[in-house]
Amino acid sequence: MSVPASKQPESGPMARAFAAELRAALARRRTSAKQLALAVGLTPAYVNKRLRDEAPFTLNDVEAIIKEMGSDWGTVSQAAIEALRAPTEGEGYED
Repeated sequence: MSVPASKQPESGPMARAFAAELRAALARRRTSAKQLALAVGLTPAYVNKRLRDEAPFTLNDVEAIIKEMGSDWGTVSQAAIEALRAPTEGEGYED
């Protein structure tokens, strides 16, 4: 399946969970999206678009980001999976 250059695929649940975990990690480190982008050889616009869930990161992006953040795939993927499993507002709680 090819995607026209002008149309990016939508971010799926795992891509959105990864972006959320990355936003949290950047906040904890007090690192900007621009700093991260430049460190991994991407443009700030590219990274910001993905942090806003407007398009997914590629696996190559994820690999470079994880390496730059000093983490590993297991830790990052587990955090994203746990975020997917966590009940959202109004789910899983009884009043």
